Amino acid sequence: MRRGPLLLCGAAVCVVLHAVGVLVAQPVWRGAEVLSLALLLAYAVLGGLPAPRWSVPAALAVLLADAVRTMPAAPGSGDFGWTVYSPIDRIDVSAGFDTGLTACGATLVALAVLLVAGRGRVARRPVVAAALAALPVLGYAIVRVVDLRRDLLAEARTRPDGPDTADAVSAVVLAVLPALALALTALALAALLAGRGRRLAAAGAALLSLVALPLIDISIGAVALPVSAFVEPGVLYAITPTAVLLQPVPALTVVVELTAYLLLVVGLTGAERSEPASPA
Repeated sequence: MRRGPLLLCGAAVCVVLHAVGVLVAQPVWRGAEVLSLALLLAYAVLGGLPAPRWSVPAALAVLLADAVRTMPAAPGSGDFGWTVYSPIDRIDVSAGFDTGLTACGATLVALAVLLVAGRGRVARRPVVAAALAALPVLGYAIVRVVDLRRDLLAEARTRPDGPDTADAVSAVVLAVLPALALALTALALAALLAGRGRRLAAAGAALLSLVALPLIDISIGAVALPVSAFVEPGVLYAITPTAVLLQPVPALTVVVELTAYLLLVVGLTGAERSEPASPA
């Protein structure tokens, strides 16, 4: 059997192991995500790199470094306990933005590397399709911001001595920006790749934009809002890890994200249409 399919099968198995660990909030194997990306990197190098040859390895190196940084703790070392919510007097305006940027910063850099490496003219139809695909993510962010703003204004009327409403609204708006940047960058890359005939890679980039939806809720959840406004989480809000609750949304997000990376690498590796690959 050729090495390419073996590497892809190994990467797929690692994705499943990592997703199961996220689902039960206990890693099956701590290095599953790291190995999956390392196998994708090996597949890309052995399969023939597109020009410029440095782009795909550089993007995967960024993702691999982030996977090592965020490697889960060993099983049994989690700290489960009660979360106590108390009245809030001051809003940390940058908390949600920092959380979102930390969560998707490596992915944004990797997408930017691929986007800069493949820069050029893009056909109109892929651009229109990408713009339409961005509407659900943008619409969800707007709905969440408007809904929370309404709750915060109601909170201000019932508790005039509470935190500044303007700060709270600003914190929520800032919180959704990293997720929107991720979605728009991924769709821009998808439009670029689709216009060049790299349809499989374009599908991977478009799939990666879906990660922005749960990221919106995670980022907003990092903002310490008044309790009455916090009790209505988003539709895709990630369940906090506990010893008894499963985490279906984070697990599905992991599957979507790593599958998108796999499609991107496979679609960018090897020759497709008139775009020749550079042999490793």
